Amino acid sequence: MLDEAHYLRLAHAAFEKLVDGFEDLDAELADLDVAGDVVTIAFASGKKCIVNTQRPVRQLWLAGGQRAWHFSYDEASARWLDDKGSGDELFSTVARIVHEAAGVTPAF
Repeated sequence: MLDEAHYLRLAHAAFEKLVDGFEDLDAELADLDVAGDVVTIAFASGKKCIVNTQRPVRQLWLAGGQRAWHFSYDEASARWLDDKGSGDELFSTVARIVHEAAGVTPAF
């Protein structure tokens, strides 16, 4: 398991990457907001997608599109991967949810 300081650096970098990925998207279609340890993506339809830290287990959790994922950082691939072994990766999963909800794709 990651030590807390390393986890916090990785989580912060992931949040920055999420924010950067939405820079060129129309906020009317997909609007991203960061408040503490939570990233909320709101869609014109009223639906939302939430990414938040889970410090005790050193994960990032994602909820969107009637599903939820728990991502652990994989040092070997330097990616946040779903802990259920599905092969889902954090940023590609967020991109898929955003595309399905708003018809746009963040630039990660």
